[in-house]
Amino acid sequence: MAKTLYCWRCRMEIPMLDDREWGRVGAALTNSVRAIKTYREKHSVPLNQARTETFREALALYREISGFSETNPNALWHHRIELYGPPCSSCGKPLRTPVAKRCFECGTVRSNKTLAPTR
Repeated sequence: MAKTLYCWRCRMEIPMLDDREWGRVGAALTNSVRAIKTYREKHSVPLNQARTETFREALALYREISGFSETNPNALWHHRIELYGPPCSSCGKPLRTPVAKRCFECGTVRSNKTLAPTR
């Protein structure tokens, strides 16, 4: 089951997908991107309509996994746990990235002890 974390882009608590869950949703998103061109050619429709039709599978899969009814397929690309850092030691919201040195929400500087080693 997806883990609920604060999403700084959406400005709200949102279900985030782990690697296994993302593998399923990410594949559906990728397939949807490929299907847009084919759908538009077959049905002679504008891009917005093609996007709505082709992303239904990915949105439905995210809803099945998370219980949250997302309507924006672009939001799914960043609703992945691995993209975020640990919780801020002050406000508790996740840092924007695993290597962030400061919390964007409250400005607290991340201690050297919690910094991930660089590769």
